[in-house]
Amino acid sequence: MLLPFAGASYLRREFLRSGPGLAAIGYTLPHWVAAAPASNAPVAQSSRSAGRARSCILVYLLGGPPHLDMFDLKPEAPAEIRGPFRPIATSVAGIEICEHFPQLSRLADKYALVRSVSYPNSNHTPMIYYTLTGRPTERPEEDNDVRPPQRTDFPHVGSILSKLDEGGSTMPTYVAIPEVATRNSISGEFKRGARLPLRGGSAGFLGARFDPFPMNGEPGEADAVPALTSPLEVSRDRFERRSALLEFLNRPMAASRDFDEVRHRAALLTGASSSGQRAPFTLEGEPAALRERYGNHRFGKSLLMARRLVEAGVSLVAVHFNEMTVCDGWDTHSKNFEGLQSELLPMVDQGLSALLDDLDQRGRLEQTLVLCLGEFGRTPKINANAGRDHWGPCSTTFVAGGGTCPGQVIGASDKIGAYPTTEPIPPVDVHATMYHALGINPHHVITDPFGRPFEICTGSVIRQLV
Repeated sequence: MLLPFAGASYLRREFLRSGPGLAAIGYTLPHWVAAAPASNAPVAQSSRSAGRARSCILVYLLGGPPHLDMFDLKPEAPAEIRGPFRPIATSVAGIEICEHFPQLSRLADKYALVRSVSYPNSNHTPMIYYTLTGRPTERPEEDNDVRPPQRTDFPHVGSILSKLDEGGSTMPTYVAIPEVATRNSISGEFKRGARLPLRGGSAGFLGARFDPFPMNGEPGEADAVPALTSPLEVSRDRFERRSALLEFLNRPMAASRDFDEVRHRAALLTGASSSGQRAPFTLEGEPAALRERYGNHRFGKSLLMARRLVEAGVSLVAVHFNEMTVCDGWDTHSKNFEGLQSELLPMVDQGLSALLDDLDQRGRLEQTLVLCLGEFGRTPKINANAGRDHWGPCSTTFVAGGGTCPGQVIGASDKIGAYPTTEPIPPVDVHATMYHALGINPHHVITDPFGRPFEICTGSVIRQLV
């Protein structure tokens, strides 16, 4: 039998031989892990009241989805407006959507469509910023502002949730799949390392601690989040041995508690914990049939990952969807109908319907708000390239779960889908509704580094939804 002192010496020698990889993972995790208070630190009070939703999945169709070809078809309009797609009936009498949404059509009792959402202009970058932060840019008339995020920016709604929820949770509050960015594309695919982050997706003046946790790799793959990837030569058994060694070494050392807390968080996130908890940033353990239901494409994998993350305690997962081969994401200036029919609409139909079904079957739909929108709609008139151009005056937002009232259409557009015929609803009202569903006062005040107060939202709750 080893004497206690001899045992400690052996363990220390073993740690020096095999331990650096574990420490490295802890130190290379995103800043929020290291910044989170240790378990014995005081925890800030939550800003939430008793909202029914505990989390939100924001499905953001980057580029501008064509509302007339998705959720607000105009079959009686002239051919140059209506296009080739026809509406089909849904499970709710009187509600019709595109024929290329057969799976979503049977779930109409689980979502609402807001058909009178109106944007202040039709330019990509200022409307991306506006729809994600709720504030206008300095130059909303410009469509070529591709500056990276600034620390003077207003925070993304997910970063605001992070600020309001700060208190040492193991999980990040706001995860982006991937981060909001332009893309350098070859055949419509992201070149890894070539993303150019856009304003609107960061924490802005709240600081780096509340920036999104980005998942820029393929969801479910080992390199999806490089900071959570252990060295190839380190097996899970070896990782758990290292964890046990560190726990033994740190037990008598008060000065090591902060590092031990970071290491513990790292172990939980990478799945290297011996607690039996599944790693939330992988698709480990998901049945093959369920993966197939979501779809073997990035969008489907992203939505399945989003479901896992909200189950693990993430407050907001933003799925930014614009990786296509026919069109430039949802910016369908040409080949609109070809791109929609062959790729875009089937993926939305499969992935979004799978998400609603999955959440519902798990008893989590009432706790999870699902929003699907873009930075604007697209023109009623089809252009010479069989495309639709930018159109801010009218679009449709999809809302499900989170205690909202499903099975209805809110608002209406005119006979060609150009302008609302009911009271226009600004995107900031969608934000206000999201905060309300999450039990947060939309007019809660935060301050910038200069102490200037700002309401987190300038909109009003859409009462028909709540």
